[in-house]
Amino acid sequence: MVMQEMDPPRETHILLRGSYEIPGEKVDAGVPEDLLGKWPEGAPKNRLGLARWLTKPDHPLTSRVVVNRFWQQLFGQGLVKTSDNFGLQGEWPSHPELLDWLARDFIDSGWNVKALMKRLVLSSTYRQDSAASPELIARDPENRLLARGPRFRLPAEIIRDQALEISGLLKPRVGGPSVYPWQPPDLYKGIVVAASYPGTTWPESKGDDLYRRSLYTFWKRTVPHPVMNVFDAPDREVCIVRRASTNTPLQALTLLNDPIFIEAARKLAERAIHGGGLGYAFQLATGRTPDPRELRALQVSLEEMRAAFRKDEAGAKALIAVGAAPADASIPAVELAAWTAVTNIILNMDEVITKS
Repeated sequence: MVMQEMDPPRETHILLRGSYEIPGEKVDAGVPEDLLGKWPEGAPKNRLGLARWLTKPDHPLTSRVVVNRFWQQLFGQGLVKTSDNFGLQGEWPSHPELLDWLARDFIDSGWNVKALMKRLVLSSTYRQDSAASPELIARDPENRLLARGPRFRLPAEIIRDQALEISGLLKPRVGGPSVYPWQPPDLYKGIVVAASYPGTTWPESKGDDLYRRSLYTFWKRTVPHPVMNVFDAPDREVCIVRRASTNTPLQALTLLNDPIFIEAARKLAERAIHGGGLGYAFQLATGRTPDPRELRALQVSLEEMRAAFRKDEAGAKALIAVGAAPADASIPAVELAAWTAVTNIILNMDEVITKS
């Protein structure tokens, strides 16, 4: 990466027939001024000048791109659906006047991201119910007309962080080096070269570092963390503006079997036992109280789990031993295992991992 400009800058020439041995006309750094505005007066012809040109108040393209990405973050897709392509091959905005107004307002606010996000989430458009009639879904399956609230599966990092937060395990400390939460011990075997330099092994973290936000998880460029990978997080070989969003059985298996989610379910079970029962656990995970039918189904599941673990006390102890956080010794193993199995089901619900 270029971290400092050369002094003096290296000369650049048009290469005749593309050959580096046949330099032609000398050229300087420049931008398409006829299309997007004049170069700022007095700005140097380097990356600093380019940044000033891109953020000129009379230059709307940068603001449109940024606003569109924030819209995509909140609504699932941008006003311009092809957020990774604003060129001739991109899609026309669904609401061009709205995009222009938001972009202009963003510039006038001094590029205030907090104010922009507040404006979007407090809008009546965002605060709509995501429920829709079959007729409306048939007419507008992708909600391009914004007739209902956004509904889409949460990103990979947020699914993990949410489970940690609901369970009370998440450590919100900001900053610091990357951390190494649990992943399969032989994941790198046969994929990563065996050597002694950093990045070739996975030194599992201890203590609070196991429960840091997913933002801090060490990410090898070609081998993403498997939980992130299952939920469509890309590798780091290319830049991705728009992630794919899939729905696969492997995602449910991860939520039900990955140690971090089992441990989160156990700590959620402890909160529920001490705090308010199944309804409390359900409310922590979904943001609403369960209706009588849902609560009855959870209670039936809890009784079934109790009966199963009474016959398999060793299995109960093995379940509550998953993870680094110690189990609450005041709760019998069979009881805690039964509650863990039920709260694990709650964390696997579509409503929990879906923004709606």
